[in-house]
Amino acid sequence: MSDLFEDYSVAAARTGAYDEMFAPDQVARPSYRQLAEALDGLDLTDVSSRADSMARTFLDRGVTFDFAGEERPFPLDIVPRVISAAEWAVLEKGVAQRVRALEAFLNDVYSKMAVVADGVVPRRLITTSQHFHRQVHGFEPAGGVRVHISGIDVVRDAAGTFRVLEDNVRVPSGVSYVLENRRAMAKGLPEAFSQQPIRPVEEYPRRLLSALRKTAPAGVDEPTVVVLTPGVFNSAYFEHTLLAGLMGVELVEGRDLICRGNRVYMRTTAGEQRVDVIYKRIDDDFLDPLQFRSDSMLGCPGLVNAARAGGVTIANAVGNGVADDKLVYSYVPDLIRYYLGEDPIVANVDTYRLEEDDAREEVLDRLDELVVKPVDGSGGKGLVIGPDATREELDTLRRRVIADPRGWIAQPVLQLSTVPTLSGDKFGPRHVDLRPFALNDGDDVWVLPGGLTRVALKEGSLIVNSSQGGGSKDTWVLAQSADVPVEAEPRHSISIRERTSVWPVESNWRDRQAEQQQ
Repeated sequence: MSDLFEDYSVAAARTGAYDEMFAPDQVARPSYRQLAEALDGLDLTDVSSRADSMARTFLDRGVTFDFAGEERPFPLDIVPRVISAAEWAVLEKGVAQRVRALEAFLNDVYSKMAVVADGVVPRRLITTSQHFHRQVHGFEPAGGVRVHISGIDVVRDAAGTFRVLEDNVRVPSGVSYVLENRRAMAKGLPEAFSQQPIRPVEEYPRRLLSALRKTAPAGVDEPTVVVLTPGVFNSAYFEHTLLAGLMGVELVEGRDLICRGNRVYMRTTAGEQRVDVIYKRIDDDFLDPLQFRSDSMLGCPGLVNAARAGGVTIANAVGNGVADDKLVYSYVPDLIRYYLGEDPIVANVDTYRLEEDDAREEVLDRLDELVVKPVDGSGGKGLVIGPDATREELDTLRRRVIADPRGWIAQPVLQLSTVPTLSGDKFGPRHVDLRPFALNDGDDVWVLPGGLTRVALKEGSLIVNSSQGGGSKDTWVLAQSADVPVEAEPRHSISIRERTSVWPVESNWRDRQAEQQQ
């Protein structure tokens, strides 16, 4: 093995985590063997120059994120994460199962609440959730789908078993980095890329457009789709422009839309054009000032009434955030059994519900051993890792939990699995998670092969979020057979629909992006 991996086994053993590339004897696991051979032929100069080249490419293409008020290229490590075909088959089915259960749950809680009447969950769980919106109670969304796009965060525990960490069915982000990471890695590590069949990811924009168009209001033959963005100052604006361009649809802000007669129209230089599907990339609270925050300038007055009347499809549906609530997360295994009659394929992380007296008492006695999270938190904000917290931080947390037990959950400290990551002049083990993305068109749930692998760049850190200094890795899902070409369309274990023919050439979406920025 290359000198770049000198002392790697010692550092990996020190983490106490499952290393995805190497077994404890420093032998590469089967899915990583060809990658290890490719890396073995590189020295520090080769690796560093390739990493610098990928960073410059990201900066030139605008693949950046905001960190402490500074725009930086999104860190992409040169070592990809590799998932075998067998492992992915299980994870893919588990993600799709979870999406179907959450879709059924959201349809239920905004209508009959049978899940409450049957005693599966308490009513208070739903009605006290910050993102349960009574404004959209009692109507079926146009197209019949609430969870069009989802990002289900999963991790590997110390035994190497995948577990779901949280659900994102409100405004999941990060898929643009999946697409850009693959583009960069194909150039940054071509020798490893060409040696094994890797499932492609570039089909995602076509799948997304097809799912959005299929869920348009009834009676619309050629639906018009737009991407609704908060604007250029949003940290995910690059993703908004990229997806709009790759789908060949317009990128709009709230000021570009107008509602009239429960229909939505887009202002264009040729006059008003009806909009049938809105892929919203803003939070519900800012979507419609007539229903939510009256001071919002990001949305458009009347959108909720238009959706209620069936005049427009909003993806994801308004009110989905109740399913992102981390206390609701603890009930998802029960929801899968209740709605689908199946056992969960991918288990949750063990979770304490702090509104329950016995659980709260135990957690308060063990605050220094557990991870405590706010139920409405995102991006790693607000969570407290007990073993790393100061006495003052734990005392503050104790007071906050006692004052608002509904607002918190607790979980054991998971030593997330590690993957080799370039650090200085050699590779070191760094903790990772994974966000697979799924698309639901009402008939099928299609899961993008791979997803966004986020990596904690600081040694020993379990915080992988980019907003707190994390980076990413390209995620390679191996095809079933070694004789499948890299660019070939693989067979899916979940049925898929015929793809749409819309796929703009690259120059078109670059022109659109330039126009929007101007």
